Amino acid sequence: MVPSRIERLAGRAIQAIIVCIFLVGLYTRNLSVTVNAVLALAATFLPAVLRRDWQIRLHPLLGLWLALAVLFHAIGMLGPYHYIDWWDHVTHTLSATVVAAVGYVTARAVDEYTETVYLPDRFMFVYILLFTLAAGVFWEVLEFGARLAADAVGSEAVLVQYGLDDTIVDLVFDTVGAVLVALFGTPSLADTIDSVTERLERTRP
Repeated sequence: MVPSRIERLAGRAIQAIIVCIFLVGLYTRNLSVTVNAVLALAATFLPAVLRRDWQIRLHPLLGLWLALAVLFHAIGMLGPYHYIDWWDHVTHTLSATVVAAVGYVTARAVDEYTETVYLPDRFMFVYILLFTLAAGVFWEVLEFGARLAADAVGSEAVLVQYGLDDTIVDLVFDTVGAVLVALFGTPSLADTIDSVTERLERTRP
């Protein structure tokens, strides 16, 4: 396991890089780079907010993994999405693993919280895939909507959408990320599941 000090330093380094990307977006007056950098930076603070306000303990590497996923996305807006073919595949796979982890933790916590819900392992595998793909489809719709809105007002789109073929490939790599979590990532999420379950118990009427 990565020591907490190294984890914090890595997290701060990622945040610093995202701030630099934000400044580049401001300097070049690139709306898509600026907006995505702001959203990416906000996402890196989410684990700390969950710990402080909701007393939910994330796996030490989960917050770092989230920060890495949004960092790759923010860097991609600088240009790699356009001239590096595999960059989009990497970002979708990374993001899908985060989404799959969130879906798995939520479902397992509810399963442990109440006896009226029972989710067998085989169902969980399918659930992780469907949850991640649903989130992937939602993201693709957002990209398409952002493009239409930008065209309607004559401004730069804050999200990039390259057509139907690109959407299908994105969903394929979303599936890869979901499968990776379903096969290898679930044991490391046990502490986070316990934390979410404890939070549900504290809010029980």
